[in-house]
Amino acid sequence: MYKKNLLLFVLFFVFLQLTAQQKLSPKATVSVITCGPGDELYTAFGHSAFRIYDPILSIDKVYNYGTFDFNAPNFYLNFAKGKLTYQLSTSSFNRFIRIYKYENRWVKAQELNLTIVDVQKVYAFLENNAKPQNKYYRYDFFYNNCATKIEDIIQQVLKNKVTFSYNYINSNKTHRDLIADYTHNFKWAKFGIDLALGSVIDKKATKKEYNFLPDYIFETFKNAVITNENNQISPLVKKTSTVISSKKIKVPYRLFSPFNVLLLLSLLIVFVTYRNYKSKRRTKFIDFALYFSTGIIGVIVLLLWFATSHTATYKNLNFLWAFAPNLIVSFIVLKNKLPKWILIYNRILLVLITLTFIVWILKIQIFNLAIIPFLLALIIRYEYLIKYRKLTKFL
Repeated sequence: MYKKNLLLFVLFFVFLQLTAQQKLSPKATVSVITCGPGDELYTAFGHSAFRIYDPILSIDKVYNYGTFDFNAPNFYLNFAKGKLTYQLSTSSFNRFIRIYKYENRWVKAQELNLTIVDVQKVYAFLENNAKPQNKYYRYDFFYNNCATKIEDIIQQVLKNKVTFSYNYINSNKTHRDLIADYTHNFKWAKFGIDLALGSVIDKKATKKEYNFLPDYIFETFKNAVITNENNQISPLVKKTSTVISSKKIKVPYRLFSPFNVLLLLSLLIVFVTYRNYKSKRRTKFIDFALYFSTGIIGVIVLLLWFATSHTATYKNLNFLWAFAPNLIVSFIVLKNKLPKWILIYNRILLVLITLTFIVWILKIQIFNLAIIPFLLALIIRYEYLIKYRKLTKFL
């Protein structure tokens, strides 16, 4: 029994070695797979992957840089800190396609115009990269994701044989603009993104930086060229095919959008303030809710800025209107008597909101339109608290 198990182990080890050294047939191809957006936020931007196909050796494999392990140690902590580790995973092409067909997402394949030598190089690189000790990488939404990996790997493997051109891009967008193109059906998600991400994404993106989006990777490869040994230049993409065509689904109008909800809340704040003005009173719960909510948002904004490795949360000027010290002040305004310093404090808050609008107008950072009615309501409420403190003359 022992000898039998030992023989099986040796055969299995030899098989693994042979597989690792496997040479592809002349019919083998490399394709870039581009997948369309889906109905969930994490699928909103589409997806990119590699496909290695060899009909002679019955190899039809997808290499996917867009996977992560929920069960990894400290997953949520690493996610919050911007240290999320992604990995290269592999699967059969048929299994990969079934998922996108089920999700009603289009899939296109661009077969690359490579020699068998170059196909073998790409295959060897991907196989080596898929090994347990090599498959993990530090994810960055803009600069190191499933889409950017596609161009980087082709450039790394084929070096100066391939020339990528971005002249097809005739727009001049920021990263925030590019995100907005794909999140118009995800109003609350876009609202959260605009709160969490800083002014660094409001700078104009370079043409190459568009390639964090799979659609632009598709176009970049479509416009790329490759130089052969005889210095002849040919298109990098040999053939493009549609693997799955999606059916368009009408997106229903959502009444409870961020703008509508914040508009209703703002009207409520203005109404309560008007009633307070008439009765010369102060609704403490409203004051607590406003200071607490803006304070907690401010704390989160600052933590994302200073306590994480997220590159996109840097220099977030939402802290101007979402002032972190408000979190402490929220408990002070629950008292019947407002302290004298609240006059100066609220004037500072009004200055900060004014600066928010100036920053917005100058396009230093673009904020979500939904906060406009809320900022106006904050101005009205802070102004009333200044007048209320003067009127009551509490010491």
